[in-house]
Amino acid sequence: MGRWSEETVINAAPDSSSLAAARKLAHPGPWTDCGSNDDLVWGKCQGSGKTPYQVSVDIVAPAYRCSCPSRKFPCKHALALLLLWARGEAAEAGAETADFAKEWADQRAVRATVKERRNAVQPADPEAQAKRLTARLALMDAGVDDFSRWLTDLVRTGLAAARNQPYSWWDAVAARLVDSQLPGLAEQVRDMASQVHGRTDWADHLLRHAGRWWALTKAWSGRDNLTPEEFADVKAALGWATASADVQGTESLPGPWLVLGAHRSDDGRLQQQRTWIQGPDGTVVVLLDFAAQGQGLAAPQLAGALLDVTVARYPGTTPQRGMFTGPVTPLDVASSLGTGHSIVQALEHESAAVARSPWRTRIPVLLDEVTVNSEGTGWLHDPHGDALPLVDAPLDSLLALTGGHAASIFGELEEGRVRPLTVVVDGRVVTP
Repeated sequence: MGRWSEETVINAAPDSSSLAAARKLAHPGPWTDCGSNDDLVWGKCQGSGKTPYQVSVDIVAPAYRCSCPSRKFPCKHALALLLLWARGEAAEAGAETADFAKEWADQRAVRATVKERRNAVQPADPEAQAKRLTARLALMDAGVDDFSRWLTDLVRTGLAAARNQPYSWWDAVAARLVDSQLPGLAEQVRDMASQVHGRTDWADHLLRHAGRWWALTKAWSGRDNLTPEEFADVKAALGWATASADVQGTESLPGPWLVLGAHRSDDGRLQQQRTWIQGPDGTVVVLLDFAAQGQGLAAPQLAGALLDVTVARYPGTTPQRGMFTGPVTPLDVASSLGTGHSIVQALEHESAAVARSPWRTRIPVLLDEVTVNSEGTGWLHDPHGDALPLVDAPLDSLLALTGGHAASIFGELEEGRVRPLTVVVDGRVVTP
């Protein structure tokens, strides 16, 4: 693995405050016992305590470990060490691997082996499997029927009445859905409790989702008429998880895969990381990582990175969820994300995707030649006179990167709004 560029390190930072803190530590003074090889960079950073922090970075995966108490990955110490290494100011290759770095690398290798064994296909009892499936379907049928009645009551009493309900009212519905093994639907109902109290357009939002929920109940009832891909979408929306072992056995697509962008969300109970990647034939899939509160998410892949890895796809209509089926080897950093779309083409793309799967809420899109307008929560304008509002947009960063000029922006199209994840400017792929 070659030396990272300083820009690659910057893109790995979880937030601007971590990067700012790392820059203050990115000088040789507090660092000792630094070194690197083809897989690892390591070093010790003297903080305010007696014992220096031990920092190790897997530059291939990538992954990070630091003995400091920070819950951010990578922390400021790991970022500072990488900045020094990128500049050639420390952690030169050839040093004997430090014990703490070697121990961490060995532990990761053992965990990977255990996981591989655990994922190995185990012979199943077909009869017991059929009984479990029948019982689950019956439970889900009853839960969907109950939810249909609740939706009917919701509309009959009027949406305005729903806004006056306490959170416990929504939680009670969600709890019944969980009991019926419909956790995906339960999560949407819980989220709606916050949305109806926090959004100015709460009535439109609730009506739109109530319609989707109703369509979902009808699709479940008529599941025998769905294609396998359509049924897979319905199961995913309801929260019926597909075992990774089942996905491992499907056809794997070879790389190189281009990392288009990633987004992290945190609802207070669960953290989610979505990473969009594109294969050599243009296939786009999303990688999902989850972590409970207090636990670290998987290290994000760097936007613009080209990865040599095979990817298997979960069942469903496009864009599908994917998973890596082998080791990840970074190859290069791209200077472009390819040819994108105008805003009208992007909306047509979204319409087609929603027509295939009405409960799908996010569509990946690369917009070409768009400029950023900071009015309100922000807008993107294209040369044809069309515009799209932004959501969750770091406007100051977008304006600073583009300087008001047209650029290509990759993001998630969500209910008519764009969440920008990656900007291509002056031949560089950067995260705003």
